[in-house]
Amino acid sequence: MCVNAWLPPRFTLVSCVTSIQVVHNRTRIESQKKTELVSTSELCLFLCTYACVFIINKIIYILKVFFCHLQLHESELFQAGLEMHCLISLLLVLQMESGPSHLIRKRKAASMYQIVQGTVGDLYPGTFVKPPKQKKWGRQGRPMVLATVLGVVLVMAAIVAWCYYTISLRRAEILKAELLDLKKDGFTIRNQGGDVIFRMFFRSGSLDLDSCSKENGILHCDQSEDGRRLNFFVQTVRPKDTVMCYRVRWEELEEGRSVEHAMSFNGSHWYGGAEQAVQRWPISVEGQVAPKPFITGDVYSNRQDFGSILERYWLSSNATAIKINDSVPFHLGWDDEAKVLRFQARYNDSPYKVLPEQEVHAELSYRVCVGRDVTSIHKYMVRRYFNKPYKVPAEAVFRHPVWSTWAYYKTAVDREKLLMYASDIQRYGFNCSHLELDDRYTSGYGEFDFDADKFPNVSTMFQKLKDDGFHVTLWTHPFVNYDSANFDVGVKRELFVREPSGQLPALVRWWNGIGGVVDFTNPEAREWYASHLRALKTKYGIASFKFDAGETDYLPKQFSTFAPLHDPSTFTRRYTEMAIPFNDRAELRVGYQSQNISCFFRLIDRDSVWGHDLGLKSIIPAVLTISILGYQFILPDMIGGNAYPNRTLVGGSSAEGGLPDRELYIRWLELSAFMPAMQFSIPPWAYDDGVVEIARKFTALHETLVAPRVLELAGEVLDTGDPIIRPLWWISTDDEAAYKIDSQFLIGDDLMVAPVLEPGKQERDIYLPAGRWRSYKGEHFDNMKGPVYLTDYPVDLDEIAYFVWTA
Repeated sequence: MCVNAWLPPRFTLVSCVTSIQVVHNRTRIESQKKTELVSTSELCLFLCTYACVFIINKIIYILKVFFCHLQLHESELFQAGLEMHCLISLLLVLQMESGPSHLIRKRKAASMYQIVQGTVGDLYPGTFVKPPKQKKWGRQGRPMVLATVLGVVLVMAAIVAWCYYTISLRRAEILKAELLDLKKDGFTIRNQGGDVIFRMFFRSGSLDLDSCSKENGILHCDQSEDGRRLNFFVQTVRPKDTVMCYRVRWEELEEGRSVEHAMSFNGSHWYGGAEQAVQRWPISVEGQVAPKPFITGDVYSNRQDFGSILERYWLSSNATAIKINDSVPFHLGWDDEAKVLRFQARYNDSPYKVLPEQEVHAELSYRVCVGRDVTSIHKYMVRRYFNKPYKVPAEAVFRHPVWSTWAYYKTAVDREKLLMYASDIQRYGFNCSHLELDDRYTSGYGEFDFDADKFPNVSTMFQKLKDDGFHVTLWTHPFVNYDSANFDVGVKRELFVREPSGQLPALVRWWNGIGGVVDFTNPEAREWYASHLRALKTKYGIASFKFDAGETDYLPKQFSTFAPLHDPSTFTRRYTEMAIPFNDRAELRVGYQSQNISCFFRLIDRDSVWGHDLGLKSIIPAVLTISILGYQFILPDMIGGNAYPNRTLVGGSSAEGGLPDRELYIRWLELSAFMPAMQFSIPPWAYDDGVVEIARKFTALHETLVAPRVLELAGEVLDTGDPIIRPLWWISTDDEAAYKIDSQFLIGDDLMVAPVLEPGKQERDIYLPAGRWRSYKGEHFDNMKGPVYLTDYPVDLDEIAYFVWTA
């Protein structure tokens, strides 16, 4: 039924009508000498018959489209409209000429009207023979006949137009997937109310919509507008009643081509992605940046990199979320003028590698999910796509501060300083979860035993610390410098990441020299590295380790590993796995698909300054960001920052070295008291007794108020993955203002914190979400009908504003 022979050959009415008009004009001249007359009504009757055949032909074609699932092209719609227009126009002209003064002479022997043979497939080729002469209509009847004919034609034209309109609607349905509308240059997603809540543009090419089809709910296209072969599909998945997801995939079938889509901010607020040097909440992009590899990087050393903790996940205030698939060679850029994030897949000029037996075809695939509100869609995405920790780290780390030697002593630490530091912690009345011995306790970078000159009688030192009640952790890293005794071992046993040919170790530069990088994709290298850590633990009673570095950008641009890496950030994942045997008190600063490592993740080093550029103001946005990415056991780095030269505010100005500004230190301390864990390095007694008292106050508050609530939430993380530290919109999804607040946060749903983050201020504006709240001063706020703004709320230097939900 659906073969071409089922339909009569198409004829072209436009050419036929044109031929009739030519003959009509010619016969007017030729018939001037003739005497017999004929009415144009006869011609109208012929054209009416012709129009009926034409319309029936089109209706048959429409039925064929419906029942055979053919595609109706725009050109066919246009041609049909043009043909109908020509037919009606000619009938109108003939009606005007049907009066008594416009009669046409006729030949006696043959019909003066002939259908000139037009294009191939005309319905009536050859000469048209006039039917037998019938009774002529009177002058008064002719207009009525013509009006009747014209009415019939118009009605039938309306039927055809409706049929074509129905076909166009059917085609539009083909280009829809639930609430997703596909266009040649992108797609949009609407909510149930019809508002556009997500918009994606295709930047690497446009689709040929005539190549699209829909089968079993999957919308598929196989050609670009310029004729290039590709594989594009959209699949709708409804995992639950309140969530709708769309799987989108664009695969180029020509080697060397990239795929790029641009996600519009669409007037909403976006969160997630990666830790950054200048952290903003929500995401705020500046300038126009071409897509670059989305891999883990050290943003302290290179402020333009993506951060140490990242995931291919973004969340919108419009209750939409997007997750880029792991298989994508993913690059990220942005454009602040167009307000878009640029998602690109490519292998050219990229650290992503094509695995053996894999075709070199760039593929950009992702899932876009839409929910009822931003909180519920995020909960769904975390449960569906993120790893979750399998245990809670040591309770002591949540309750008592970590004390590190780094910011206070840097690499000058030795046995005497370490013991004095531990003694002062106890002398000033502070608790300690563990004492962290940082950089330069070994004789070289890549060694695992202690420098005998700096740490003589090391076994005795550790015994004393143990007797005083201290747990000790050690700093470690993945580098082995070329001047280390272990470098030769690594070369001979092929333990290092290698150059592309695989023949030689690849040397890299890091902040403490030049050396090789342990290849954590190599089981032998992993065991070699882990065996040294176990030996330290056994020999000296070491509690755990601070795993530093691990970012992908410390690998050479071209390298090879024991197990080929499609995604370079997989190296970060393999490094984090080394912490699993020590995760009760372990500390990592990198993370990629590492939420299940079940240890504390530390923010990248902070400078001792107030601002968003790795300063105090960056802490809340950074903690909220990595919480959204699924990392809930967070160590917010050292109180007061790292006091690096030229990056430290001392007494209100930038200076070489020295202690961070006193006010900055106090405000940093207050904020840290409401984080999952606290970490000191620069001790409070380095300032004065007033700072010591404030530190005692807030470490006690952390232990009694914050830690119990955090531990309760930490247990829930194992099942839900929900953040411990939450943004205000978590409980205020309908309030636009809540989506932009980056200086307040929630612990769970019932403890709201508003620290002072500006120098010289002892007041601040506070947004209080709808509900019943009690302030730390004992004030009660009953604002169930909506949020309340507290303007210039007083907060003394030794205070932090916090509010507890009351039933």
